[in-house]
Amino acid sequence: MQLTHENTHFEKKKFPITLVCDHIYFQQNIGSLFRIGEAFGIEKIIFIGKDIPLTLRKINKTSRSTHLQVPYTIIEETASAIDYLLENKYEIIALEIAETSTPINEVIVNKNQKIALLIGSEIAGISEPLLAIANQITHITMYGKNSSMNVVQATSIALYEITNRLNQ
Repeated sequence: MQLTHENTHFEKKKFPITLVCDHIYFQQNIGSLFRIGEAFGIEKIIFIGKDIPLTLRKINKTSRSTHLQVPYTIIEETASAIDYLLENKYEIIALEIAETSTPINEVIVNKNQKIALLIGSEIAGISEPLLAIANQITHITMYGKNSSMNVVQATSIALYEITNRLNQ
């Protein structure tokens, strides 16, 4: 028998993870990031950029009301976001294919450290100034010809890996 939301046996947990979204503007992705963030028990989401389209009617279609459960904030300028992350002493993990990136299964997490998972825009990825402050840059190993995947699917894989490590 299929279980419903009311009768699953999943243990509710919160993890010290902040999802930092670098200029993500597609409303379906924004709604889905709320949904996946809630599913993995993250603390909050930070959106970097101006005019982030948080039209609740459109976001609710993909978020399934999780935008009401996951706190979020908008920081308009990248420099201000960098200051915030550094001042609050996050372990900054960038999810990006880069010259120095390592596979996600090799990412190092400390259970006593707040984590900022940086994810990039649908078009350009993570900006160079944000990549420059990352403590770790990680990628998802892929085996097809494509060298990228949708930001929500990539975030799902990364959150799965990071929360599993924090849960050990």
